[in-house]
Amino acid sequence: MSPQTPKDPELSLKPSAGSRSPEFSNVQGHADTVPAERPASSPDFANVQGHADTVPAGGSGGGGGTGTQTYTVQAGDTLSHIAHRHYGKASRWHAIFEANRDQLDDPDLIRPGQVLKLPSLDT
Repeated sequence: MSPQTPKDPELSLKPSAGSRSPEFSNVQGHADTVPAERPASSPDFANVQGHADTVPAGGSGGGGGTGTQTYTVQAGDTLSHIAHRHYGKASRWHAIFEANRDQLDDPDLIRPGQVLKLPSLDT
């Protein structure tokens, strides 16, 4: 596709023969938006972060064995990310995979919304 020549030579970005480069030293920025004012009683949720749904074993979460918690998979999660967050070591992903073999065939294929068992680990 060939570039089009503007109909008005004043609109051309190419300098004309014998002219100098355009002068932009006086250009100023401006935004036509104004932030909405919040009422003083309005709660501030700017620092809200995602969460893990964990329930102690024997609770309504239906965990497996003693000390088992559950975690609802969020978009972007991996087993190693979950293991790092809950156990402090990403290398403990295998324990989560083994505890969930009933619903996982491949440790790389977890889906948002899945509820995984997080077994307690003996150190």
